[in-house]
Amino acid sequence: MIATGGPRNSEPGTLNQLFLDAVARHDKPDALQVKVGGRYEPISHGALFSRVRHAAMGLAELGVRHGDRIALLSENRPEWAIADYACLTGGVIDVPIYPNETPEAAAYIINNSGAVAVFVSTAEQAAKIAEVRGECPNLRHVIGFDGVRSPGVDHTLLELEAKGAAVLTPAREDAYRRDALAVAPDHVATIIYTSGTTGAPKGVMLTHDNLYSNVKAAAEVIPFSGHDTCLSFLPLSHVFERMAGHYLMMATGTSIAYAESIDTVPLNLTEVRPTLVLSVPRLYEKMYARVLENALAGGGVKKQIFFWARAVADRWADEKLAGREPRGLLALQYAVAQHLVFSKLQARTGGRMRYFVSGGAPLAPEINKFFYAAGLVILEGYGLTETSPVICVNSPARFRIGTVGPPVPGVEVKIAADGEILTRGPHVMKGYHGNPQATAEVLDADGWFATGDIGAIEDGFLRITDRKKDIIVTAGGKNIAPQPIENEIKTSKYVSQVVMIGDKRKYPVVLVVPNWEQLEKWAKYKNLIWTDRAQLLAMPTVHAKMQKEVFAKTAHLARFEQPKKVGLLEHEFTLEKGELTPKLKVKRRAIDRRYQDAIDALYREEPATVEAG
Repeated sequence: MIATGGPRNSEPGTLNQLFLDAVARHDKPDALQVKVGGRYEPISHGALFSRVRHAAMGLAELGVRHGDRIALLSENRPEWAIADYACLTGGVIDVPIYPNETPEAAAYIINNSGAVAVFVSTAEQAAKIAEVRGECPNLRHVIGFDGVRSPGVDHTLLELEAKGAAVLTPAREDAYRRDALAVAPDHVATIIYTSGTTGAPKGVMLTHDNLYSNVKAAAEVIPFSGHDTCLSFLPLSHVFERMAGHYLMMATGTSIAYAESIDTVPLNLTEVRPTLVLSVPRLYEKMYARVLENALAGGGVKKQIFFWARAVADRWADEKLAGREPRGLLALQYAVAQHLVFSKLQARTGGRMRYFVSGGAPLAPEINKFFYAAGLVILEGYGLTETSPVICVNSPARFRIGTVGPPVPGVEVKIAADGEILTRGPHVMKGYHGNPQATAEVLDADGWFATGDIGAIEDGFLRITDRKKDIIVTAGGKNIAPQPIENEIKTSKYVSQVVMIGDKRKYPVVLVVPNWEQLEKWAKYKNLIWTDRAQLLAMPTVHAKMQKEVFAKTAHLARFEQPKKVGLLEHEFTLEKGELTPKLKVKRRAIDRRYQDAIDALYREEPATVEAG
């Protein structure tokens, strides 16, 4: 069975067409927004285009030529967009590097891609490049975004733009536009290095048309008002934010406001008051946990009102999701629930939110339904770096919780005999840079790309069940898909992070990082005394409590799927320790290696059932 999003509704095109068309068509005062001196300041389409054009000409003055590669090591900020569009319109291939990468990882990407220059955002990022510059023989220029030259920086972006402005003439501007539009749709636009859990990162070559087609397809299925604002905080180095939060927003005339950091997102939401937000499930999990925490921390009446409102909203959601319009008493009760409870949640997102979009990892259906019932729609989608990235996405017109939606226009999806999801269309990468063998392993002669994910097609909607490489095969030969089980466990207010282990073992176990705020409250209520968190985790009563939470969330599973032991970890998994990918997905094998002693200890004794209050 093949699911398709229907025919492609656009001719092959380029990101340069999108950019130049957006500048001419929208011409708004707030194409971009950035916080300066405590307030958000706008940057117009005209000012953005002027800086992009000058930067592109400045690169040409430095000797950068069509087809050269330039790395981009920066956090989300307007200069990222300027550098990106300058490269694209100059026919240069840009190579984003995650801002938290080590100097050694940055050097690998620079050398593997053959980058001749690198943009750096800050003195800290410049220092990384300075540390390894002697190991990068092709690297000729380091260009800094800050207004002053940090050590190791050859030119500032403003100096680069000044070089371009100095040679600007009407004839040069005409040539710049002509050359930008002459870039072919199949020309490589960017090389994005995947984080990979094993082996060296692979450079995914995405063409202009790969990304162009994905922008056009996404714009067809997700409605834009023409007056939208998007808060940008996922890393632009990742293809999800880059396609959807950067190119798609520019093409639709949506104002892009850059969050100061991931930590300031709650504050920036209330300042920017966005209508669209793209995120990975971790944000929604934290928001959900915070809502439950606030409800449970209130007095008896407040708690009763919350759970009444939640029950009403749940019934309302069931009606809406079944295609029926709630009426009568239920409609009245829902209006009251919105006023008393859910309006406060909406206010914390800025009060204007039309849609959240979720991608990068599976979102627990319970969490998705909670937000839907609260009046905050999360459009869950699915894709990979190699697919530009969107393969499927839910839309207001076609929405089904627990799935990642139907394929977008121009995209085909089918399920292989072993359950693996395959996809074909204009969104599929050109290949891995300098690695034809790895390309051949995932891309067949008919254009089908093997995603490495397991799933099923239901009425044209795609449901993801797990990563092919993550499937746990127990010693008894039972196959377990861990991600849905982990998502179930994470809906406990006492759980922050969880990883299931059990490949080639007698039975599955889980490692759990507690939600410390909730667990410590419970421990105080139980009159437990502790001096540090490690001591608290060592208490049998605490372990029994956490085990009870896990077992309650997994009691409905088949016996072979139920975790038999629970190991507790003090510290959250982090990017810095190599335990998470940049999309905040857990690196299961890295966790297995890092906590091998703790895991082995879980298998030394037979499972036992422990009760806790």
